[in-house]
Amino acid sequence: MAPKTAARRMSGIPQPTARTTRKRDEDTGPDVGEGADEWTQAKTLLKPPDQLELTEAELKQEFTRILTANNPHAPQNIVRFSFKEGTYKPISFVDQLAVHFSLVGNMIPKDSDEGRRQNYRAEMTSESSQEDMEVQPSEAEGGEGGEGGKEGEPKEAESQGEVLAAEEVAEGEAEVEVEEVITPKKPTERKLTNQFNFNERASQTFNSPLRDRECQMEPPPRATFSATANQWEIYDAYMYELEKQEKTKEMEKSKGPVAKKTGMRTRRKMTSLESQSDDITKVTQAAKIVERMVNQNTYDDIAQDFKYYEDAADEYRDQEGTLLPLWKFQYDKAKRLAVTALCWNPRYKDLFAVGHGSYDFMKQNRGMLLLYTLKNPSFPEYIFSSECGIMCLDMHVNHPYLVAVGYYDGNVAIYNLKKPQSQPSYKSSAKLGKHSEPVWQVRWQKDDMDNNLNFFSVSSDGRIVSWTLVKNELMHTDIIKLNVEGTTTEGPEELNVYTIGCGTAFDFHKQIDYLFLVGTEEGKIYKCSKTYSSQFLDTFEAHNMAVDAVTWNPYHSKVFMSCSSDWTVKIWDHTIKKPMFVYDLNSAVGDIAWAPYSSTVFAAVTTDGKAHVFDLVINKYEAICNQPVVAKKKNKITHVQFNAIHPIIIVGDDRGQVTCLKLSPNLRKMPKDYQLGNSGGWNGEGRAEGREIKQGAISVGPGEKRNAERDSGKRREGRWLAWLSPASQNPTFFLPCPVQRACVPSSGS
Repeated sequence: MAPKTAARRMSGIPQPTARTTRKRDEDTGPDVGEGADEWTQAKTLLKPPDQLELTEAELKQEFTRILTANNPHAPQNIVRFSFKEGTYKPISFVDQLAVHFSLVGNMIPKDSDEGRRQNYRAEMTSESSQEDMEVQPSEAEGGEGGEGGKEGEPKEAESQGEVLAAEEVAEGEAEVEVEEVITPKKPTERKLTNQFNFNERASQTFNSPLRDRECQMEPPPRATFSATANQWEIYDAYMYELEKQEKTKEMEKSKGPVAKKTGMRTRRKMTSLESQSDDITKVTQAAKIVERMVNQNTYDDIAQDFKYYEDAADEYRDQEGTLLPLWKFQYDKAKRLAVTALCWNPRYKDLFAVGHGSYDFMKQNRGMLLLYTLKNPSFPEYIFSSECGIMCLDMHVNHPYLVAVGYYDGNVAIYNLKKPQSQPSYKSSAKLGKHSEPVWQVRWQKDDMDNNLNFFSVSSDGRIVSWTLVKNELMHTDIIKLNVEGTTTEGPEELNVYTIGCGTAFDFHKQIDYLFLVGTEEGKIYKCSKTYSSQFLDTFEAHNMAVDAVTWNPYHSKVFMSCSSDWTVKIWDHTIKKPMFVYDLNSAVGDIAWAPYSSTVFAAVTTDGKAHVFDLVINKYEAICNQPVVAKKKNKITHVQFNAIHPIIIVGDDRGQVTCLKLSPNLRKMPKDYQLGNSGGWNGEGRAEGREIKQGAISVGPGEKRNAERDSGKRREGRWLAWLSPASQNPTFFLPCPVQRACVPSSGS
């Protein structure tokens, strides 16, 4: 083997062969020969046979192509919950943005403050590094010292001569001269962290090695037990446990007096009171009986007059009566408070409730709810205090222990007489809903479809609200708003602004459940329905001042009565716009009330301290009793109520005093039972020309009205009562009679 050939093999340079030389010659030679025609000759285009022939104008026509950046993977049926409407609503706009690549940059502008600081630090570092120079040896150019004898990366020679020269140089020993080159040290740049893209370093904690330790212990003791459980053994076990608990309680009670801390003293007092509760209850009942016995002996004369006294002078007075004062009810803490409401208990006829407050809005302080009984006129049976004045109250018919009240601040509440505590059992609040003005009247209603207790209230804010007792909470529903007709004005943004009427009184029909009347401060009376909250059934221009009270007749279904501060009392037929009777009492009328024993008797009280009693059968133009019932002339009477079974009334004044008065015989005459023969058109079964008397009242038809005499309201003999109002020429016919018996008109009297 030649030395050059061996050198080539050891150096690892590939040897050229004849095939590679031929290929290199073919590649480097000129591209001429057989393939030259393919580049020089043009290709012919083949036209499809079914190609559409277009004109030059059609080919030059431009078509607009629109590209939409819609995301094909975006959903089209997204729905989201709307808290405003309370339903799921579809989303019309869907985000079509699709992010393919995102990179957070860390470049800083040179003109920024942070860039200037970084350049300044780099200059300072370079200046300090120029002072410290280091001398570094440089490697020989082109030398392969150290690693030249080894198989490295051979240089590719451009020609065969250069490859041989390189091999000869590699075989010899090359002398490398070391030159000293002075190079500056590169400054170490401190990399600043990006404040907006900065991650702290994290490290893994060292896991503590687990070790197993063994120890010996004694096994728990075991015992075999077996027994039978019978009914008497279970009973004995429970009795033993009960005795054990009682002994523990006795030990705690015995340790109570030894304790010195205040907390232990309080507990000791509570346990002593609980242990004596039964004894106190028995003593309380006995004390109440003794108190009533003492009061009966003290007020024996008044009790005798209440039960047996009849004014003999009524026999000599043709059409007049008197009121006999009986008891006076007054509580020391309620002397400064006016009587704002009176109500008899529907079950216990000797028990009545009194609400105390103030009608002067400048002197609103507190209120009280008191319940008196005729058996004890010296002290109330129940006492409830409130922070706000009580303006109205009503007692439930089926649950006589429930009292609904309305406050001056707009709240309503329910008191439970079975739980005599200072606070009401249920009360409205600003969170659950309340009136914004004083509540002037409340009325219990029949239970709803779910057998929930409910009552209505009227307030100066113009709202009639229904309150329902649901799960120990008072839930309210607006029944109707008293919008004054003809006062609609256009407000901002084309909104209609209504003037709200201020409600002062209301009353529900005794037979028609949905029908009720509402009196307002403007003097109007609205006939409303529970089922129609958007409009009124009728409107009466009743009074010139505020309507203080409105009440339906308990026997005649068409008649109602109203009173006002304009000194008048008016009797209406709700089918007629004008009043049938108008009475001027020369003073502001505070309250009115129908008598429970007759459809023609009613009472009214005025602010001059007088009580007026009317009987339309005896006198249709004047009161048959007009009597002062308060001691001082300055006292104003505010309310009046009839008792359901006893011939007495109670009146309250603005000094917190309630007076009980007995009606004389002329004021409580019962209608007679009249019987007519067939000639009069009436029979003994209480029928008149096919019409049946219902609840002691009857209305005649149009034909009978035409035959009736229209002479200032006199009765026609042998027929019926015809009352003609001085203010109206439309007569209304009805008969006064009690609930217990049906009656027919007389033949003349």
